[in-house]
Amino acid sequence: MINLHAIRVIYQQEMRRALETIAQSFASPVISTSLYFVVFGSAIGSRINSIEGVSYGAFIVPGLMMLALLTQSISNASFAIFFPKFTGAVYEILSAPISFVEILIGYVGAAATKSMIIGLIILGTAGFFVPLEIAHPVWMLTFLVLTCISFSLFGFIIGLWATNFEKLQLIPLLVITPLVFLGGSFYSVDMLPPAWQTVTLFNPVVYLISGFRWSFFEVADVSVGLSLTMILVFLSACLTLVGWMFKTGYRLKQ
Repeated sequence: MINLHAIRVIYQQEMRRALETIAQSFASPVISTSLYFVVFGSAIGSRINSIEGVSYGAFIVPGLMMLALLTQSISNASFAIFFPKFTGAVYEILSAPISFVEILIGYVGAAATKSMIIGLIILGTAGFFVPLEIAHPVWMLTFLVLTCISFSLFGFIIGLWATNFEKLQLIPLLVITPLVFLGGSFYSVDMLPPAWQTVTLFNPVVYLISGFRWSFFEVADVSVGLSLTMILVFLSACLTLVGWMFKTGYRLKQ
């Protein structure tokens, strides 16, 4: 039987930490989004009328949201589990009468919740700059939730793997952020030369952004079914890896 009390304690602790740093947690994405709209929406948007019938300012909104969702999900979850490892408090958690499933739900649930809130804040901020209509709101929320959970799990893995603060930032800075920028966040893959279109399809983030953008404008670089499949495969892989880490005590019981 799942220990709901343990899940609630971990979840509330992590959400409380976010509220204590509300300026960093929630105000920063609003400022960053506004700057993106000033730079990309105004400077570049004035030279690009529309992409596939969608104004450039509106076209970049899903990409901006996905950039924030991925980076925030990873950073929230990775720091949440790394800090107890760093201070040694993780041994108290591991010795408590709770399973790794309950630990995972508490930490990943809180990280995903914070990322979803930030995503909705960015969506609301974008509405002040460009008119937005969401063609498929249910699918938009589905992609939003699945992305936040998947990359919170991925961030949790990074937090378990990292042995110092430098490693904690290594993958988000050197891998995830470039993949997002090269994954069609601010342009359509169809705008690239044929050879680069083929190369871009090896970027997994393309499928996330494409499916998410389709939920807004019914415009996609790849099929929606393929986008959804890729997210579910990534989610399953992360769950499998986290389960193995807890089972073997990888960098938890050292």
